[in-house]
Amino acid sequence: MHKLAKTTLALNGVARCLFAERWLTTPKSVCRGFVCAQQNNSDGQDDVYDVIISGGGMVGSAMACSLGMDPNLEDKRILLLEAGHKNVMDSVPDTYSTRVSSISPGSATLLVWDACSDALIIFDKDNLEDEMAYIVENDVVVAALTKQLDSLSDNVQVKYRSKVVKYTWPMPHQAVESIPWVQVTLASGETLQTKLLIGADGQNSMVRRALGIPTVKWNYDQSAVVAVLRLSEPTENNVAWQRFLPTGPIAMLPLSDSESSLVWSTSHRLAEELLQLDEESFVDAVNSAFWSNENQSDLVETAGSMFRTALSALMPSAGSPRQLPPSVAAIGPKTRVMFPLGMGHASEYIRHRVALIGDAAHRVHPLAGQGVNLGFGDVACLTHILSQAAFNGKDLGQSMQHLLEYETERQRHNLPMMAAIDLMKRLYSNDAAPLVLLRTFGLQATNMLPTLKVSSHHMTTCHIKPHPLSDYTELYSSCVYNF
Repeated sequence: MHKLAKTTLALNGVARCLFAERWLTTPKSVCRGFVCAQQNNSDGQDDVYDVIISGGGMVGSAMACSLGMDPNLEDKRILLLEAGHKNVMDSVPDTYSTRVSSISPGSATLLVWDACSDALIIFDKDNLEDEMAYIVENDVVVAALTKQLDSLSDNVQVKYRSKVVKYTWPMPHQAVESIPWVQVTLASGETLQTKLLIGADGQNSMVRRALGIPTVKWNYDQSAVVAVLRLSEPTENNVAWQRFLPTGPIAMLPLSDSESSLVWSTSHRLAEELLQLDEESFVDAVNSAFWSNENQSDLVETAGSMFRTALSALMPSAGSPRQLPPSVAAIGPKTRVMFPLGMGHASEYIRHRVALIGDAAHRVHPLAGQGVNLGFGDVACLTHILSQAAFNGKDLGQSMQHLLEYETERQRHNLPMMAAIDLMKRLYSNDAAPLVLLRTFGLQATNMLPTLKVSSHHMTTCHIKPHPLSDYTELYSSCVYNF
């Protein structure tokens, strides 16, 4: 059995467990395991739903699970539409996938409550707030949520391989004889109706575009190269390493004792060159990116050393010993891929009978590992608000008051977070000596002063009021310390 990797400075690694015939009722670690499920089909039912969720990725599936498990929504008809095939894992893959996410403790709490307490992933409930993040493969998260959806078939229906071709929107003040619901037309010709449509269909959201919601977006002229790395020797691989290079950040996220996930953000040209390199040259490039000092300035090094010495004199017991990243020996076969990076934000998260969540509402640079956590924050917030609306006997989509509450709360959290990530990206993309010196002082002060570490963590905290009838309390966003 692979070990559970705990992070000491930044993100937590995720261990993997061998298949077991029985699941423990009390989770004690983060595990990958067996999933078996049957398709949810409900033929002959009325085609008017209380909620339709468009998009069955991590955020959309979590939304469906969250609504399906809420006691105030147990009498509601909920449908999840997914254009792709059902994600089922009959056995643990021998290799790791390249697409992973940094799941913050609050998001892990949400997933434990929703889906993963005794299925594919098992998070340690007792220690969630002691950990900064879990590194989990995206496919594993979706498969775990898929298994949970199967257990919610009485409350949540799922239609796989269901491509949406058209949305028809009701007017807020329509004539009596007109249809008051959102109409969803599938490629099969089937037409569905819903009182509330939740768009979870990604950064190129058809829901958002069909509504004509303006989006502020720009590209970073960067691509991310991802791969699975094999370390030179097994180690207590419990630290996520991130280094800012002149061309962009490179990160190594722990998966097991001997493997890590690479996310290298760089220029399009260099990304294409990295994909073309043979394995040995690519490994050399990764090691050089983490170890080389060729871009360092003597002036900055001298000033940084003096500043560090001064801090040590003032606070001899502060700080932590410098650690060195592990050496990479090889890469997983056929694991190198690249994708473009950018930022985007919808000016509105809601319209009449419509709400946007996840990448459909906001897209960020991966350097802080916050993309999916922002989406899970949307899920927790919207579930809480819809639950309250149902408890008060309100139509889930007609009243704009509770939908506006969701939009306000999430934009107040997401916009500062997105601005901070964008500022960090731009700050570290500039190699001017004064800025490099400022960054050096900032990181050294943060490392030496525990109060700054705590403050920087709490600055990224999103508090959500406890749900009166559920066991989740708050949603936290993780803070990444960069080396």
